[in-house]
Amino acid sequence: MELTAAHWIYLIVTIAVIVTMLFRKGVVLPIIIGTFLVAVVYKGSLIAGFQAVFNANLVAAKELFSIFLIISIMIGLLNSLKDIGADKKMVVPIQKIMVNGHVSYLVLMVTTYVISLFFWPTPAVPLICALLVPAAVSAGLQPMTAAMVIVIAGQGMALSSDYIMQVAPMLSAKAAGIDKAAVADKGLILSVITGVSALTMVYLQQRKTITKKSTSESGIGFNQGEKAFFEVADELAATAVDSEEILKRKQTWGKVFSIIVPLSMLAVMVFMFQTKLGGGSGFEGTDGAAFIGGVATILLLLATIAFNRLHSLDKISDHITEGFVFAFKAMAPVIPIAGFFFMGSSDFTPAILSLGEDAAKPAFLFDMIQAGQNFIPHNPFFAGIGILIVGLVTGLDGSGFSGLPLTGALSGALANGSGLDASTMAAIGQMGAIWGGGGTIIAWSSLVAVAGFLQISPIELARKNFIPVMTGLILATIIAVIIW
Repeated sequence: MELTAAHWIYLIVTIAVIVTMLFRKGVVLPIIIGTFLVAVVYKGSLIAGFQAVFNANLVAAKELFSIFLIISIMIGLLNSLKDIGADKKMVVPIQKIMVNGHVSYLVLMVTTYVISLFFWPTPAVPLICALLVPAAVSAGLQPMTAAMVIVIAGQGMALSSDYIMQVAPMLSAKAAGIDKAAVADKGLILSVITGVSALTMVYLQQRKTITKKSTSESGIGFNQGEKAFFEVADELAATAVDSEEILKRKQTWGKVFSIIVPLSMLAVMVFMFQTKLGGGSGFEGTDGAAFIGGVATILLLLATIAFNRLHSLDKISDHITEGFVFAFKAMAPVIPIAGFFFMGSSDFTPAILSLGEDAAKPAFLFDMIQAGQNFIPHNPFFAGIGILIVGLVTGLDGSGFSGLPLTGALSGALANGSGLDASTMAAIGQMGAIWGGGGTIIAWSSLVAVAGFLQISPIELARKNFIPVMTGLILATIIAVIIW
């Protein structure tokens, strides 16, 4: 297709978005302006520009709503477990096996990874920091080392693959115009390579700081660990309003669901892996998210009914509402960003630009890449490192997810001439965006929450993470280029 003025405007806006991210500023404003200008210039109508701004957001919202829904359900489930204290009871047994600093390192890593896979790191961090870190520190682990483990295992390794909720691979695949399953599988492998490499380096660097188990308190400002953060509020609320019967019911059902929920999630994970290993196709597309979302919904329903009984009719609505509020706060900026980069594919431009069935279907980004293929080095290593760098740049805004529409769109456009499969490039770009902006090497990201709970410097935490994380990312990218 012949390049038009709209194509060049699309390219200029894309470059402007990257530059804006370099300065750690939000990109929603230039994205909306860019969507408006591209539509006005392409269709030659001011009215079309207004329509395209709305349509782009509508198309993106339709495509991504399953993401918001799964997040909402999982957060609602976590809130229902907090009501009965099951969230804390699930991790209490883990404290008992933290016999020394070395074991604590491994336990903290595995626990953070598993919990973050199912509930995302942000809501999981208070639970881990309040209940497990004091036990790990008293066993001989330094607060800074514990923070590095939590950040790398949770906000890096678990979030970058997002294999259970599959928000990240869905964003990457939608923008690239490819199947989500391949991106999810490759993202899982690359995240494990990056995470294990980084955590091994951290352990080798910090092993000399691990001391013998202390019988005194951790001394990191948690006020005896279990009375930290949300637990204080829980106890005050219990003292004020909970009768003896309610406290007894809370204790009983808290124990029950602290067993049921982990076993249910473990069963889901085993079944999903078994299906993939057996060559089945039952979890292609959104089927995997539907499965985990359905299980979580039933668990939410049961937990709410068990504790609230007659009040469950109202309480379950509260939990779902709280889940949607969290989901939209976390993901709302992604909608206009995705809408703009969806215009890079001909699959979405007809709906966004209100084009007729017989009209040409522009793919602004794909057309630009195709026109400039002769100037792009056809080297898989160059393509892999390049998309990793783009991902890291998009992560500079401290979000991690906002850059996925860009890395996904670039992956789909560059795949034909790069020597790399689109799903491989999308997975690499996803690693860069989330390991960078998700909260491992950017001090103004959600890494701040971990640093705040552990009362350490976020800048120092990000600095210490930088070399292990970058080493892991480069190693994973090289392996991806070689094997895929």
